[in-house]
Amino acid sequence: MHALNLIVISLLVFALAYRFYAKFIITKVLVFNNKRPTPAHTFQDGKDYHPTNKYVLFGHHFAAISGAGPLVGPVLAAQFGFLPGFLWILIGAVLGGAVHDMVILFASVRMKGQSLTRLARKHISPAAGFATGFAILFIIITALAGLALVVVNALSESSWATFTIAMTIPIALLIALYMYKLRPGKIVEASLIGVTLVVFGVIIGEPLSKTAFGSYFLLSKPALSIILPVYGFIASILPVWLLLCPRDYLSSYMKIGTILLLILGIVCVNPVIQMPAVTTFIHGGGPIIPGKVWPFVCITIACGAISGFHSLVASGTTPKMINNESEIRFIAFGSMLVEAVVSIMALIAATVLLPGDYFAINLSPEAFSKLGLQATHLSEIERMTGETLTGRSGGAVSLAAGMSVILSSIKGLKHLMGYWYHFAIMFEALFILTTVDTGTRVARYILQELVKFAKPRWGRNNWMPGIIISSATISFLWGYLVYNGDISTIWPMFGVANQLLATLALFIGTIFILKHSKKLSYCLITLLPGVFMFVTTFIADIDNIVNNYLPKHTIRGNLNAGLSIVMLILVIVIFLESLKKGRILLLKKI
Repeated sequence: MHALNLIVISLLVFALAYRFYAKFIITKVLVFNNKRPTPAHTFQDGKDYHPTNKYVLFGHHFAAISGAGPLVGPVLAAQFGFLPGFLWILIGAVLGGAVHDMVILFASVRMKGQSLTRLARKHISPAAGFATGFAILFIIITALAGLALVVVNALSESSWATFTIAMTIPIALLIALYMYKLRPGKIVEASLIGVTLVVFGVIIGEPLSKTAFGSYFLLSKPALSIILPVYGFIASILPVWLLLCPRDYLSSYMKIGTILLLILGIVCVNPVIQMPAVTTFIHGGGPIIPGKVWPFVCITIACGAISGFHSLVASGTTPKMINNESEIRFIAFGSMLVEAVVSIMALIAATVLLPGDYFAINLSPEAFSKLGLQATHLSEIERMTGETLTGRSGGAVSLAAGMSVILSSIKGLKHLMGYWYHFAIMFEALFILTTVDTGTRVARYILQELVKFAKPRWGRNNWMPGIIISSATISFLWGYLVYNGDISTIWPMFGVANQLLATLALFIGTIFILKHSKKLSYCLITLLPGVFMFVTTFIADIDNIVNNYLPKHTIRGNLNAGLSIVMLILVIVIFLESLKKGRILLLKKI
């Protein structure tokens, strides 16, 4: 199987889905109304509610939802072979993820830009709203820790990547002032300046990393584990137009541009997929993911197919900035499909490596020796990249290695493999970090909503002490997990938690459609994927508790098991409340 075949098939499927399925949903199920003012206009405050150009908002939304999932997930799931992950990305993104994102964004826009917690309270019940609030708060903190940990692993001891990422912050501030103060409305001018500066930062980062100045950006994992939560705190309290939106917008150029470059490389080289369609590990016992292909392929590949984290962005920052309802299809459905393309690219980058090289990177030498495989080209890749890749688990390194192999295979670019590898590492960190700052802000919204029932003043968006304290609390909690955790303890819980959040968001969307659509059958677009995700994540969570956490016989393992049980109970409460509300609505309409 050649990589180009996978790209052509996926692009055709996504194009047809956007043209026909998305159009059916917006014209028949949700029924957009452009004459209805959006929250960005009715509640405009210059901080959270701010009408934003749809292309800038697409950049923000895409950058915010595109975290570690579409990059790391497909790489880890490659242990099952290339086919299970490929099919799940296609089916999950079209029938689950894109619908999930668009329905929740539409519901939030119709509800004054309010969060998923408020949507659950309004459309299901107060009990569901309460359970949703606590479930989201727990899930988002776990998600932020999992995402940030990948960034820490990618940036540690890499001054070039760290310098480039740091440069995007002052560049974003400059572009925000240019777009909104110096030259209002000049989006093209600001974009050209911003993209030029970001590319310049990438280019000068390599020579600077070899100087004394570059040593200031050569940071350890503990240092980065402190710096990232501090950045998340600052980004969550500044006005959304000043740092968050322009930085995400500029980052989207780097993200999409790199993926287009990778597609170009695949078109030019058309590499052969080295990993078989399926491996013996689909039955369980895999060295990276110990469980069976189902349900764990659906848990490991989250953001590229369906992700509960998207519902937080779709009911967090984006609905407060959207100009009119017709843009929802482009921003929500479109962003999800682009992210699915990113996942396809990540899957290809991992599977063009020979199985022995792939497992040698993602396993410790001791674990790799038990497989009976041999690393074929890994020593040559290490020599050409100038890095030690053996035993670098977590997915980020093998993805960068696969990308560098593809891009350096273009005629005349073989000698640039080291450059491509370090560029890919920087790209991964930039890709993920934009989700961390948005996620911290969304978590701050959720915490304020929960606390305001006891202290109403804390829920006000214009009361700075409440904003600062709630943002600091969120940043500390996920920062603590990053500082004290590792990928093996955080990522499994993040995967299950993220998909449980998608499950409850689909149930909330189902009740919303039941209340607002003319035909009862329309609710199936969210109900069927919701039920599938509920069964999938329930089984995966039980498997994690019984076979992953409890057998460790450690305090951390028992704590993870306890938290997983609490999380599962909260989702079951929401499921039962949704069933009760759905029955009431059905009886009224029949």
